[in-house]
Amino acid sequence: MINHLITQKNWQTQLSEAITSIDELLDILKLESLRAEVYVPEHFELRVPRAFVAKMTVGDRNDPLLRQVLPNQKEQIAVTGYVADPLAENAHNPVKGLLHKYQSRVLLTITGACAIHCRYCFRQHFDYSANMPTASAKQSIIDYISNHPEINEIILSGGDPLNVTNRRLFAWLETLEAIAQLTTIRIHTRLPLVIPARLDDALLERLSQSRCQIVMVIHCNHANEIDALTAEYLQRARAAGITLLNQAVLLKDINDSVAAQTMLSQRLFTAGVLPYYLHLLDKVAGAAHFDNDERSAIELYWSLLAELPGYLVPKLVIELPNKPFKVPINIYNAM
Repeated sequence: MINHLITQKNWQTQLSEAITSIDELLDILKLESLRAEVYVPEHFELRVPRAFVAKMTVGDRNDPLLRQVLPNQKEQIAVTGYVADPLAENAHNPVKGLLHKYQSRVLLTITGACAIHCRYCFRQHFDYSANMPTASAKQSIIDYISNHPEINEIILSGGDPLNVTNRRLFAWLETLEAIAQLTTIRIHTRLPLVIPARLDDALLERLSQSRCQIVMVIHCNHANEIDALTAEYLQRARAAGITLLNQAVLLKDINDSVAAQTMLSQRLFTAGVLPYYLHLLDKVAGAAHFDNDERSAIELYWSLLAELPGYLVPKLVIELPNKPFKVPINIYNAM
């Protein structure tokens, strides 16, 4: 259960008090024995909010939430095919801060910061310093979208777009809502899971007033990430008229079982969230130990089809460089 002394703090205080010391994290979880298996990264260091740590099981070295955030020496093993830019995003960066890979949608990186550093993150090597849109770059973004009338949706990403202050986020919303051709604003975020209080009243009220459809895609990989308090905040967001979807990454020995995926879909639905995508891992350098082969993913998927109603089965996909869409996995390959 989350410590109420943590959750009573506002989200920005919780963000500032995130754990960045591996020793402190292992001490809290009474897992000093793991020190021989971890390392201190020079880049993409440990970062995890205390509210998320409070959902972990003390003494469990295989806790599925801990395994997502604890740096492991396996990250230092170079594996052929796992690269710094697995989706070739640098080739689809026409304007500073803007990625245009899909025909009707553009992605805007409004920050390079996240509240949590997930060890499988496909953007852990991304050059955010060269891609942060400044205030003066806003007009270039507006002009680019206006010159591409096929664009009707913008995806706020990063980093995590909810990592920025309400003031800064609302300024971006105002800018984007003024572009008449945009009908949907999508927000991809981990914040509601790692610091549920980020879904504060001011944010939900502002999103509910948008002239655009607001879609929030949370990135939840395991049912344990959604406790009663997290579910309450997500239900508030849904009541505010926000469409809530989830995309998960299939992670070896974390959520690659029928039981884990079934519980995840059910817990999401109880919280007002529909499963959207189940991604095969993006082949980013340092994350090969999280990967599952396609055949085992397909076998898992067939089991989920038998276990769950169709609306709770996410689409099994992989994202490939230079493809203008998420690529559906051919689930008949294993038959």
